[in-house]
Amino acid sequence: MIVRMYMSTDVASVEADVSIGEAAALMARRRIRRMPVVDEKGRLVGIVSATDLYRAFPPSINPFSPRALDAAEAAGPVRKVMATHLSTTRPDSPVEEAARVMREKKIGALPVVENGRLAGMITESDIFRAFADLFASPRGSARVSFSVRTGEDVFGLVGQLAARHGVHVLSMLTVRQDGEPVCVLRIAGGGITPLIDELARSGHPPLNLLRF
Repeated sequence: MIVRMYMSTDVASVEADVSIGEAAALMARRRIRRMPVVDEKGRLVGIVSATDLYRAFPPSINPFSPRALDAAEAAGPVRKVMATHLSTTRPDSPVEEAARVMREKKIGALPVVENGRLAGMITESDIFRAFADLFASPRGSARVSFSVRTGEDVFGLVGQLAARHGVHVLSMLTVRQDGEPVCVLRIAGGGITPLIDELARSGHPPLNLLRF
């Protein structure tokens, strides 16, 4: 799964010389909390957030209210309040890499840049959707987690068992739990129970089993 599959491309943006009031009004209309700032060629130069706009106005003024457009502070350009030290991602980057950056930087979205130009945005909600898709299980399938040994050919093991019992492998990935490798396997077909029984006999008793 790559960023391109989950990013939004219908992204509202403004140029740095647009007034703070206009930017706030656009964010209010689009119901968004952050907005990229681009130059005349569509290149990303900054990002402005709802927090930035709240800081630009006195506490008595809501920057997203009609009253804000009449405030003196609204006449200043977005470049006065936008952030310019940005973390970005690319459309062909893995979704998990974008998630890692967002977690480490403690930010809720990443601008997506391609060939120097803004191509879209990926948000926390998009990341959640990607991982929900990854673990989605159709009716009649099962998800089993089991420990594996470091260096073990778990793909070969599962492939042999699936072929022997007529089971379809929907997905398989290895994660670490308390520093030890664990395989999470999604399977479907009529031979799920005998496959799991043979898996246990091979020294891989299920740590968790969910049937759907």
